[in-house]
Amino acid sequence: MKILVTGANGQLGNEMQIVSKNSRDEYIFTDVCDGYQKLDITDIDAIRKEVKDNDIRCIINCAAWTNVDKAETAGDIVETLNATAPENLAKVMKEVGGLLIHISTDYVFGGDPYNTPCREDQKGTPTGVYGLTKLHGEQKIQAVGCHYIIIRTAWLYSEFGHNFVKTMLSLTATKPQLKVVFDQTGTPTYAGDLADVIFDIVENRKFEGNDGIYHFSNEGVCSWYDFTKKIAELAGNTACDIEPCHSDEFPSPVKRPAYSVLDKTKIKETFGVKIPYWEDSVRKVVATLKEQEAK
Repeated sequence: MKILVTGANGQLGNEMQIVSKNSRDEYIFTDVCDGYQKLDITDIDAIRKEVKDNDIRCIINCAAWTNVDKAETAGDIVETLNATAPENLAKVMKEVGGLLIHISTDYVFGGDPYNTPCREDQKGTPTGVYGLTKLHGEQKIQAVGCHYIIIRTAWLYSEFGHNFVKTMLSLTATKPQLKVVFDQTGTPTYAGDLADVIFDIVENRKFEGNDGIYHFSNEGVCSWYDFTKKIAELAGNTACDIEPCHSDEFPSPVKRPAYSVLDKTKIKETFGVKIPYWEDSVRKVVATLKEQEAK
């Protein structure tokens, strides 16, 4: 099977490049930046041509507008990238009887108060443009009626790109004191672990008969403060005094979900996946980043 990956230069896209090296399938990686085969997923005719020319039967969509704060003022491009583009991909996959695997977010929740892990059938109540457009993307894919697997994830980090782990490694190594919010709770998710699950679903054809929405993050729960303390501890950055603070000390254009823990029962039971604990995964990534820094 030939598989197209969009957003190949992002965190998840880079991890998909690594895991796909062991595949019996053929992967084609695209992005809009230099160094990759170009594909504009806002152009449905361009998608059709790519799919036809390469006999694509599965698309893994890792592309999105992900800057949560800037989404509030960026205009129509956010809806175009997060909703219209996935709809385009879904339409083309329906035309060829293919599968769309689409990555969504915990930000589809947050408006209603809740303190138990979010299940897939919980009503979406996004608090900002990013979450709303990602919810629209899910709804448009479902309305098209192609074969689809939508995976909502949260707090994604990796060895690639800009992310919380890399930022906190730098800050805790250089700042004498740091304030980090403790009143937002969720689960850090290593993009490599998510890539492993996607690869397993595709490689072993576990997607057959299992269309739907699924949740994936690492196991466990913590606040951003706890996450930062663990990053600093693993890196040996002991000189930085890390203090907990409230979210309102860091004003943001978007009210972020206070509790964005995802219930992963469905993905574990459907696909037989075992999910690593968040501390184990962040330990691996910090070790890798420290090795890279030492070279």
